[in-house]
Amino acid sequence: MSIEQYQDTFIQRQFADRIGGANYGKDTAIYKFEKIKRAKAAARKDFPDIELIDMGVGEPDEMADAGIVAKLAEEAAKPENRGYADNGIPEFKEAASRYLKEVFGVEGIDPVTEIVHSIGSKPALAMLPSCFINPGDLAILTVPGYPVLGTHTQYLGGEVYHVPLTEENQFLPDLASIPEEIAAKAKLIYLNYPNNPTGASATKEFFIEVVTWAKKYDIVVVHDAPYAALTYDGLKPLSFLSVPGAKEVGVELHSLSKSYNMTGWRIGFVAGNPLIIKAFSDVKDNNDSGQFIAIQKAAAYGLSKPEITEKIAEKYSRRHNLLVEALNELGFKAKKPRGSFFLYVEAPQGVEGGPSFASAEDFSQYLIREKLISTVPWDDAGHYVRFSVTFAANGIEAEKQVIEEIKGRLGGVKFVF
Repeated sequence: MSIEQYQDTFIQRQFADRIGGANYGKDTAIYKFEKIKRAKAAARKDFPDIELIDMGVGEPDEMADAGIVAKLAEEAAKPENRGYADNGIPEFKEAASRYLKEVFGVEGIDPVTEIVHSIGSKPALAMLPSCFINPGDLAILTVPGYPVLGTHTQYLGGEVYHVPLTEENQFLPDLASIPEEIAAKAKLIYLNYPNNPTGASATKEFFIEVVTWAKKYDIVVVHDAPYAALTYDGLKPLSFLSVPGAKEVGVELHSLSKSYNMTGWRIGFVAGNPLIIKAFSDVKDNNDSGQFIAIQKAAAYGLSKPEITEKIAEKYSRRHNLLVEALNELGFKAKKPRGSFFLYVEAPQGVEGGPSFASAEDFSQYLIREKLISTVPWDDAGHYVRFSVTFAANGIEAEKQVIEEIKGRLGGVKFVF
């Protein structure tokens, strides 16, 4: 039977309200990433001889370091590593504690009580609301941003309040703009720096403000930091936990996906307040049985060698330089970020003598269908598109060729801003 035929059975009536209830699957709205997927397929069909340049992919274009891969193979062959890992092995947690100290200058993180591994950051973000959110409770999220914590807050019957990230405020949330009644009700605030999609970096002064604000309103801070070690042009990696008082109000999530080219390995950790770590560990224990021990040991090896990330950051910095220069030559107002592999650029209003764009999504669709360049649009707070410098290119000369190809495809039109 097809999905449509099953929609007429009793199964359709059993779905939980959180995913749509009896109307689940009947919504005809097409979401952003599905629109991108369909547009890419159509562009490839219409222009089979032209390679689509994918600047929207939010994952590394290279494999993990050869030493990490070799460590995995070595540990995977050991029979003692075959079993359940539950909430993690001491070796990984100790490596994570040393990593926080060596790379971010975070002192005094107890690997036993203040760190727990996660199967990547996404599951951790999905589980954390279960530690805090009851029906009617409130979480604060920034937009544009990664919505997983908000989605699970709503699954649990909670509410979400969005704070816009604007260029005028360096893409940092204006905490003072949050209404008193919202701050008084909120249990969680979710932050992410360096930020996806804006590429913005936080400052120590901002994190100090966050701690003060969180203490005033008794709000738990969840800082998602998968790009924290990917910084450029002299900017030192900054951890929320390096700020005095941070451990009293929250936790920080780290992942090896972006900083070590280990996206598919699904390994990271949560660090910070020991009571939150305990609660998260209990919830996690009822959701998974831990990541494969050999992966944890390979990840511990990687965390002991931060120079791997430094080399990756050099590549992304170089690519950012090339892309920013090219886009500015074409009339954009692109500014290189100092962290992450995302470049967030205001979308034009249209093309001179051509189509107009009412939204960033309109512009993104134009780039895919007409120029075979894929980006991700964001219309949550202004109209912007996100370019990712994780595009496929093997070596410096190949990177230059990709950027020159972008300039060539876009050089024939004049954008109106």
